[in-house]
Amino acid sequence: MNPKDQDLPRRRFLRSGLAAGAALGAAQAVRAAPSDVAAMSKADPMHVVEPFYGPHQGGIVTPQQSHAYLASLDLVTEKRDELIGLLRTWTEASARMARGATAKPLPRSDTDIAPDSADALGLGPAGLTITFGFGPGMFISNGKDRYGLARYRPEALVDLPRFNGEQLLAQKTGGDILIQACANDPQVAFHAVRQLARMGDGAVQMRWGQAGFLSGPRGQTPRNLMGFKDGTNNPSIAKPALMNQFVWAKGADAPWMHGGTYTVVRRIRITIEHWDQMKVGFQEQVFGRQKYSGAPIGKKNEFDPLDLDATDKDGNPLIPENAHVRLSNDSMNNGAQILRRSYAYNDSTDFYIERWPPWRQETEYDAGLIFIAHQGDPRTGFIPINERLSRFDMLNQFTTHVGSAIFACPPGAAEGSFIGAGLFRT
Repeated sequence: MNPKDQDLPRRRFLRSGLAAGAALGAAQAVRAAPSDVAAMSKADPMHVVEPFYGPHQGGIVTPQQSHAYLASLDLVTEKRDELIGLLRTWTEASARMARGATAKPLPRSDTDIAPDSADALGLGPAGLTITFGFGPGMFISNGKDRYGLARYRPEALVDLPRFNGEQLLAQKTGGDILIQACANDPQVAFHAVRQLARMGDGAVQMRWGQAGFLSGPRGQTPRNLMGFKDGTNNPSIAKPALMNQFVWAKGADAPWMHGGTYTVVRRIRITIEHWDQMKVGFQEQVFGRQKYSGAPIGKKNEFDPLDLDATDKDGNPLIPENAHVRLSNDSMNNGAQILRRSYAYNDSTDFYIERWPPWRQETEYDAGLIFIAHQGDPRTGFIPINERLSRFDMLNQFTTHVGSAIFACPPGAAEGSFIGAGLFRT
């Protein structure tokens, strides 16, 4: 196939997009100028292109897109070369999809097996990012070093401890490889994971998948399903020094991970029915923030600093001792911070038994939060923070952690190379 034909779907899409733009005004020319295309990309989230290649993987400090699909896969191949070949194939396909093309070039005739499911044709790149992570099972599984990688497992890629109150489901926990696709359209995100999983047939098999969504204008802190702003205290992704301090890995034992990050994924179910019966004042005490403004209790604006020493007229802390915002604050955790990049989920309903009063047993919403946390070392980030939260957080009355996984997300790939190449060259 002529290489120029490989990007045929993208060119068709751009032509149709330009034509639509021209039709908006009678005075406009049929062919848009480059400056018009750039303006259209900024205005329309479906035209946004996030670069795939670079020093860091996309989808970590990328401004958060409106939809995500996460998939955790188990490796079934025993061949190191086959794993490397799969990572190469995935890298090339991901770069194509990130610019709005099909995962592979389209076939010459309808008698060939379709290399792409075609369900995202014409939708555009939609700001797609695809992020890969390696779980502990890639390094050693059931006591076996399948690929000669065991000695390169980073010390920071620990097995997560058991936390108080969690009720983990095997079908929502663990995995050897993470694929996270984020986009401004749910079909674009799912399409990307679907193509990659298909390419891995025979080498990997699906362990669990989870769709998520995010609402609200870009640049504003999104709200979770409990109605509170989620991520106000994040370290700023606009400040590279903070990302270097808290997000990017730099452990001396794993140089192949420098520029990558360690990602913890938790599926947190929220008993929305119970929460919705609580008075607003109590909800604010649980979080330690005002519900509508997002400001800390006792303050006016969302980003006002927390005053953990403030008391009421009776000498009681304005922000309760077991409020979520107090327990998760860096001042309570030896200065540790993590980068939250979470999404809400809604998987319809099922039968559920609450673990807190009123201990109802009924059909309830299966909805909650896909908690995603990036950090330079989970031993000083997520683990101690969640250990404290799992024991004392008032929010535990309404939430249950039912899924869990940890992954080492390597640095980004250079063109001509592949994701994780540094690991296989060590």
